[in-house]
Amino acid sequence: MAERANFILGLDLDGVVADFYGTIRPLAAEWLGRPLDGLTESPTYGLHEWGFNGPGAEYPKFHRWAVVQRRLFSSLAPIPGAAPALRRLSDDKVRIRIITNRLFIPHFHAPAVAQTVEWLDVHGVPYWDLCLMPDKTAVEANVYLEDTPKNIEALRAAGADVIIFENSTNLATPGTRARDWAEAEDLIRERLRSYAPTAPVPSREELLEESPET
Repeated sequence: MAERANFILGLDLDGVVADFYGTIRPLAAEWLGRPLDGLTESPTYGLHEWGFNGPGAEYPKFHRWAVVQRRLFSSLAPIPGAAPALRRLSDDKVRIRIITNRLFIPHFHAPAVAQTVEWLDVHGVPYWDLCLMPDKTAVEANVYLEDTPKNIEALRAAGADVIIFENSTNLATPGTRARDWAEAEDLIRERLRSYAPTAPVPSREELLEESPET
């Protein structure tokens, strides 16, 4: 019989739990020497509208500067509702496995990892596993919550169950999506009920009625 404690959520961070694009927008304006209102609040994947020409060009230099000089991964704004929802899911025995590719630029892994762990602790984000790697198909989970189009497509090609966390970078990507963390939590709880049908899973609304402060 499946137990709830064996249910794994494969969780992306940037764009899902942390407001990556909203936080880096003013930093990008500073780096590029452009007015902030000249950078759209709804960029597509790759940030071409902001003036970056892809991962092989200017963006890696900007990313390194933002992490090392501005402590980007410590200063990211949390997406509303993410941390409380994850705490509720963790209380219901969901094993939260963070899978994020924050080590894609060489020779500055120490600050990236330290800032990531610090941010998770400061914002009270629970997790059992922290996987810092690009190939998310290599990490097992029952359901994945992801926003990056290429990762969504790769996971689906591998037969994985993926919930798209909606933002401007993935509007053209088809599939089941959550527009906010209320919808994301509800979709995860639906899958948890199917995984362990004999173990009662409270709804988000029931938990909020019991503990309105969360």
